[in-house]
Amino acid sequence: MKKAPSTPRDRVFLILGEAKRLAQEYRQLTGKPLGITGEVAEYEAARILGLRLTPARQAGYDAIEELDGCSRKLQIKGRCLADGAKPGQRLGSIRIEKEWDAVLLVLLDANFDAVEMYEADRTAVVDVLTAPGSRARNERGAMPVSKFKTIGNLRWRRASPTRSTS
Repeated sequence: MKKAPSTPRDRVFLILGEAKRLAQEYRQLTGKPLGITGEVAEYEAARILGLRLTPARQAGYDAIEELDGCSRKLQIKGRCLADGAKPGQRLGSIRIEKEWDAVLLVLLDANFDAVEMYEADRTAVVDVLTAPGSRARNERGAMPVSKFKTIGNLRWRRASPTRSTS
């Protein structure tokens, strides 16, 4: 008999595990995403980096991180880079008029498990989004994943599985 989750956080992770399984099956059946990437990315970031998630619909940022006695407000963006994903994928809209200190990009694999996390500070993100030339960038706050990786710093990477040589 399975033991029930002991905390609300444990229960959320149990629910997300089931949601990930359903999203994978949905993608296999329809070829379309189910739309849980953002939620999964937030919880993966919180779990791995020890962030405190904000209540739902907090304008501007999704989590708070305590570093050296200072609080930092992080906007979290997630992308699922499944096998065969088209190049040039973009992050969701980043609203520069809102309050936040940095953007954290959580890259997920086809199983919705975190693979890498990149962080870019506000100044770097705003500079890219306000640079002349791209309507998608300037009006919608959209940025390609590849561009974000160039302005951000790798914050976390999943360890590669070890291979048996026998």
